[in-house]
Amino acid sequence: MKKSLIIILSIGLFFSISKTMRAQGCDTPSEDGKPQVMGYIQPEFSYYLFGQDNNGNAVKPSTFYFRRARVGVMGTIPYDVSYYVMLELSPIYKNGYPFLLDAFVSYAPFGKYLKFSFGQFKSPFGLELNTPCYALYTINRSTPSEQLASPYRELQFMLLGSFGKDRDIVSYKLSILNGTGLGKMDAYNVPGGNNQKDLAGRIVVAPVDFLKIGAGFRYGLWGKKDANGNVKSRSRYGADISFEKWNFILQGEYLWGKDVGEIAGGGGCGGKKSVNAGYPEYNKSGYMIQALYMTPYRLQPVIKYEYYDPDGTDYKMLDETQNFPQSTTTFGLNYFINDWTRIQFNYLYNAEKQTNGNVNEYANDVFIIQVQAKF
Repeated sequence: MKKSLIIILSIGLFFSISKTMRAQGCDTPSEDGKPQVMGYIQPEFSYYLFGQDNNGNAVKPSTFYFRRARVGVMGTIPYDVSYYVMLELSPIYKNGYPFLLDAFVSYAPFGKYLKFSFGQFKSPFGLELNTPCYALYTINRSTPSEQLASPYRELQFMLLGSFGKDRDIVSYKLSILNGTGLGKMDAYNVPGGNNQKDLAGRIVVAPVDFLKIGAGFRYGLWGKKDANGNVKSRSRYGADISFEKWNFILQGEYLWGKDVGEIAGGGGCGGKKSVNAGYPEYNKSGYMIQALYMTPYRLQPVIKYEYYDPDGTDYKMLDETQNFPQSTTTFGLNYFINDWTRIQFNYLYNAEKQTNGNVNEYANDVFIIQVQAKF
């Protein structure tokens, strides 16, 4: 029933990479040279439909919390230099301690055509990842994005720019990254480090002002060579397309990844496992599609369908560990009080897929409300 309902509700959707290609920060500073304080908060309420345990207790029935609480400063310095610093203050991360989220310096000696950025910020790989958190159309990013575009933030050096007279027709990003995640060094004596760097890139082409087509990649090694000289690796490829016209937004993204050396979760072998250089190989993939329409009443209904195949490896879904394919349909409604404040209502309808003759269907839907104030 779930599968049939999802197919019916998803018919007719097309896709996109929506926003213009932004700089690696969520905002860009003004050119007056003055420091600008910016940030946003996203308090949430979630009601989990996880059923009950053997004693009749509700499993994660509901909770209030902060998705994000961020504040920072950005500005420009003569000449052609800008800076951006953002802190995360939400108590659900890092045991409740504030931490440095983004911090980088940029130099644009050739205007928008070529810019150099150095510091910690988002990887250029992925459409949803490169959409600012305050501009996401649904409360959650898709599971394929969470699993295949991570780690989200890295210490890195990036080249980026765009071409086009009246609008950006081609935009690009190319980055060398540590490959070890948020705030982590890449060195031989550091867990997960190996002194090798990841390479990631993204290009967006806009043949007309309402259509954008994007593609990206990421590749890197992780960990050290074993006694036989074998090394683990991660490869990622993605494509996306976006249509935005007549108050409609149609958007979609496909991601594919190969992990060499990962261990399958749950004792399984993975449906597509092969052996490469002495290590098991797993091919993961997923996609999302979503459609939105802005009504005259500041209400924006949203429907989003996503599917993720982990190839037998473990991943998190609503904080629960599983290792089988799953689809999620999000039914949403966004209400914009003004340009800086919105309320989002999302119902996530999850459907698990059959693996090895076993049906993995269980109660794991959730209803989420998020309020956002941006400054």
